[in-house]
Formats: sequence, C-alpha cells, structure tokens
Amino acid sequence: MPLVSWTENDAVQSARWRSENGAPPPVTVEIADDTLTANAALRHLRAGSSLLWRGDFHNARQLLKAVSRRIDHGSISRKLGISALFRAHRAERAERSQVLGGIVVLLEPGGRLALRRAPDIADACREAYGELEEPTLVSLTELQGVLSAYQWHEQGVPVPALGARIHPRHSVFSPSRSEYVDLVARVPLPTAREQLTAFDIGTGTGVLAAVLARRGVVNVVATDVNPRAVESAQENIERLELTATVTVIETDLFPPGRADLVVCNPPWLPGAPTSALELGVYDEGSAMLRGFLTGLADHLTPGGEGWLVLSDLAEHLELRSRDELRRLIRRAGLEVAGEDSTTPRHGRAADALDLLHAARRQEVTTLWRLRAKAA
Repeated sequence: MPLVSWTENDAVQSARWRSENGAPPPVTVEIADDTLTANAALRHLRAGSSLLWRGDFHNARQLLKAVSRRIDHGSISRKLGISALFRAHRAERAERSQVLGGIVVLLEPGGRLALRRAPDIADACREAYGELEEPTLVSLTELQGVLSAYQWHEQGVPVPALGARIHPRHSVFSPSRSEYVDLVARVPLPTAREQLTAFDIGTGTGVLAAVLARRGVVNVVATDVNPRAVESAQENIERLELTATVTVIETDLFPPGRADLVVCNPPWLPGAPTSALELGVYDEGSAMLRGFLTGLADHLTPGGEGWLVLSDLAEHLELRSRDELRRLIRRAGLEVAGEDSTTPRHGRAADALDLLHAARRQEVTTLWRLRAKAA
C-alpha cells in the first residue's frame, strides 16, 4: 500500500493508502472539518486536492451528499442512441466517483475511526481489509460501502428458492436479483439419474451450488477465481449444512473432470469493471462467457447439459447481439436444447427516470440449455 504524507498542525503526518477499486493515492491532502461548505469542497476536489476529514462523522456524510447533488448530472442528452447513452452514463459515473472519492478519512490501527459520533467500524474493516496494523487512509465513499457490505454479510439476503438467507462477503456480488436463481431452481434437470453431478462455474456466494444441492444433485463442485468469493461460498455452504454435497475450490472456470450439469451465470455486460464489485456485472471482452462456452463440451458427460444463465441487457444496450451469442455457441461445438426466460422484478426496470430505462424495461433473463453437438 502506498504511503501518503501531509502536513497537519505544522507537523508531517503519513499513512498507508487503501483502495479496493485501485484508485490512485492522493497527491495533495488538505485538512477539512465542519466549517467547510459543500461549494468550497467541490472546488477543492475538482482542483485535484483530497480532503482529509477531521470533523463530525455524520457531518462528513452530509457533506458527501451535498457535494454529490452539486455535481452536474443533467448534461447527458436522452436523444443519444442507446449505446452512446450507456457510454456517457458510465463516463459520468466514473467522474462522479473520482470526485467524491477525494473525501478521505483516517483509520487508526485496529480499524478505529477517531471522529466525533463515529460508529464502531472495527469489525466491518476487519471483514473487508483484515487486520489494520498501520494508520490507513480510505475514501469516505469506500468506507460507506464497507459498512453497507458488512450489514449485508451479517443480516444476509433472503433467497426464496432456498428458503434461507445467503450472506455475501465484502465485494462479492449479492444475489439480490432472484430471477436468475429461480430459473436454476425450476428448469428440469437434464437426467433422472440418481447420482447426478454438477459444476457451478463462477459461484460467487455459492447460491446456485446450494440450489442445485437442495434439488438433489449429490455432488456439486463450485469454482471461483476470486479468493474472497471462495471464502464467501464456503461460509454459506457451511451455514446451509451442505458440505457433504458441495465442494468449493479456487480455480479459473472448470475443475478437473466432467459433470452431468455445468451451470454458469457470468457477468452480463461486456466491458471493463471499475471496482471489485463490478466484476459481477462486467466481463471484459466477454472473456468468462467465451471461456465457459469454449470449454463446456470437454467437461460434460454424454447427454449432459450446460446451463448458461444470461440477461439480454447487453443486446438492448447494443453491446452484444443475440446473433453474436448464438455464433459463440455454435463455434464452441454446442447446440441449444431449450430456453427458459423470465423478466426482471427489480425496481430499476420500472424507473422511468433512469437514463437506461428504455433498455431495462425490455430486459429478459434466459437460461440457455446447451448440449455438445453429436460427432
């Protein structure tokens, strides 16, 4: 972690810089407190300074909201084509994140926040960062995300298909959109064989592996390349008492061997993720999608199926066509045995004020049942 230095009370201070999103460390650090107005804060932030907050914690949160309201977010024309609108929307969000990320706080060793009215954040920081042994600077926006993620982890996300809660760890994509889980829970299994085996590729929280186990699959191997996701999945499988059925391993895509059913719910949008959490949304170059399709036939037992669970939002944003998806399937030596689809139930699909509403209201999530073509 880079070392950041600044002058405070006529003395040079320093701390390590921590950013889960890979944001660069501050170059210029100025001290800020409750006397700073939102307009002045925005001027400093846009000039490239970072503001180290030394006032009241709740006032810092209010300042963050006030600065956010002052950032121009009405300049994108809705007359743009949908793909241009999407690119402009992402660029605006990136700029907003960069500006707001300039408000920073100092975490003392052990994850203590020495600000008035600051909550006890030690457990949340330990969950996200491990043990902090040195003073550490983080952006206030990141810290808020850490606290929110810790609440999700502690409370869990209800999953109706399981009749239980899944507890995501920090930066692991949460199964808050249940429609894709419901598809895996209801589509008929590929064979009535009693000893059915399955792989869950890119398991994340382990939710789909748990659904398959609850459906009677006797051996599920869940994989993920992200160590934190592996920990999250293992923890959830243990909570659900499914360790006799589900094995979680850290690997890129497929484990060794073949299975009767191979399930994958890759990130739905082609594009470069800008944060750890966006790894669950953006798949740069469609690398995971292509890797799954290319390797699927070699990991299926005779008569087995691969279930690709994928939203078509990329099609409506003109990022990837359905014809392109079908070409990828054919080139991988696969054929479509069937499709089962559902519409989203999340609030953004009905939010007419959302810039991308025209695309979101058409979104459909499909479970593609894939089989290896006969030789």
